[in-house]
Amino acid sequence: MERTGTVAALRRLAPYLRPVRGRLAGSAVAVLGSMVCGLTIPLVIQHILDGPVAHRQTAVLPWLVLAVGALGAGEAVLFYTRRKLVAGPSTLVEARMRADLYAHLQRLPISFHDRWPSGQLLSRAVSDLSTLRRFIAFAGIFLVVNSLTLVLGLVVLFVLSPVLGLITLVCSAPLIVISTRYESTYSVLARKSQDQVGDLATVVEESVLGVRVLKAFGRGAHLAARFARQARELRGTEIAKARLLSVLWGAILLLPELGIAAQLLFGTIGVVDGTMTVGTLVAGITVASYLRWPTDSIGWLLAETNQAGTASVRYWEVRDAEVTISDPESPRALPADGVGAVRFDGVRFTHPGAEQAVLMGVDLELRPGETVALVGPTGSGKSTLAVLVPRLADVTGGRITVDGVDVRDLRLAELRSVIGMAFEEPVLFSASVRENVALGMADVGDDEIRQALRIAQAEEFVDRLPWGLDTRIGEEGLSLSGGQRQRLALARAVLGRPKVLVLDDPLSALDVHTEAEVERALRSVLSGVTALVVAHRPSTVKLADRVALLDEGRIVAVGTHSELLRHSADYRDLMSTMDDEPAEVAS
Repeated sequence: MERTGTVAALRRLAPYLRPVRGRLAGSAVAVLGSMVCGLTIPLVIQHILDGPVAHRQTAVLPWLVLAVGALGAGEAVLFYTRRKLVAGPSTLVEARMRADLYAHLQRLPISFHDRWPSGQLLSRAVSDLSTLRRFIAFAGIFLVVNSLTLVLGLVVLFVLSPVLGLITLVCSAPLIVISTRYESTYSVLARKSQDQVGDLATVVEESVLGVRVLKAFGRGAHLAARFARQARELRGTEIAKARLLSVLWGAILLLPELGIAAQLLFGTIGVVDGTMTVGTLVAGITVASYLRWPTDSIGWLLAETNQAGTASVRYWEVRDAEVTISDPESPRALPADGVGAVRFDGVRFTHPGAEQAVLMGVDLELRPGETVALVGPTGSGKSTLAVLVPRLADVTGGRITVDGVDVRDLRLAELRSVIGMAFEEPVLFSASVRENVALGMADVGDDEIRQALRIAQAEEFVDRLPWGLDTRIGEEGLSLSGGQRQRLALARAVLGRPKVLVLDDPLSALDVHTEAEVERALRSVLSGVTALVVAHRPSTVKLADRVALLDEGRIVAVGTHSELLRHSADYRDLMSTMDDEPAEVAS
């Protein structure tokens, strides 16, 4: 990683730091004050040795000893104050950045989430932001304060004795050069390590979510080997970091020790020949010893700064991802008397980065209150067409209208408030049945939730759960059967009585009898709702008012089930491949 990129990424934290800059500045002042107290103590010791001790004047000695104690107490109090001042702001910045990252992830299009492994996003939201918090609370402040302390300490040493100051400077200067040399190499290793942590988190998450598949196929050892390989790679990177830091710390520890030894040698000679007092020698060595921490820490703080810079770059990689689906600048409103009419006019869609279009001019009208089944061979674009209605993705050509208004001209909240959707793979959260069905919808009572459950033929099995609506169903809802999960997802879709219902084959895990009950309930209770159903069963198709056949990105036939069986050979062939009953040709 280039150093300029790291610095630029850290500078972008300014908007988050601005609201708490007063307390951060107070923290820096407090720690600088504590360092000044620490540097003043050797000067008092010099005065004690060259004054009362050398001249055997004990009258003022207690006051000077009390001064040393007061300076030590002041140093401790100021360090405590620094910790109190910085703890709140640093965690507040971390919380705000994490909240903004989460909100941005919610706004990003589905195509972004399809490309990014969840483990990488998790590592950015957790470990990278923790690294930034440590930098804000500790490394960033001490990098500045310790540098100032080192300069101030050198000034004090030169005032005490130019020889002692020069020795310390000669031993300290190489540390800056060494730290700078290793800085760029360490930053590359730090980025590599953080990326590997994200990859490892992805493997763990996939293993946990797919544990049933791994056990069923006996493939646990395969993924374990993959995990072990990636863990070894991460270990290798961490060892490389440790080796680099060992060289750096070796120099950091050795050079100050050599400096103190040299000070002791030349200072003793000066005391013997009368050019230096004992107090000056003791004070000089004490100051040099006090500068050990500021000097030793420079390399480590630079490494922490690099790691924070890497974390910041990784954070902004996600935050800079473009939000391609957002509210229009001048939104329109749906008509107050809207009836849920949906129209596809020349709809085209191409996945980002793909050359071949998935949809190539789809024209289809869904009349108010009508149920249209969308069928077609695998890969024909059925699910893609379904997700375009609530703008989970945007058309790349043509338009989709709801009650005559282009969906791109509507606020997302308004559009999605009139559209209910259930997916082929039901997504449930580690929460209660009530929370999963309502999904944060305000002002929804148990009566409305139970009505939605009845529509989805789910109320009976929910009441059999240990705590009914309050039963927590576990991560991904894997404690339920496939049919139960899909019925809960369907109940979520119909809650709130949407004007338009988009069902991406949400009934695939239901038996034929239960599927027919659910669909009959939908038709009878949600009369007047416009529905687009991606169907894979003839039984589902026949319950629709009309059927649209999608093939190679185009609607090639529209009609009732019976009409298409009579007039479309492609439709008859498709029906013959569906799995719940043979196709019947109307006479």
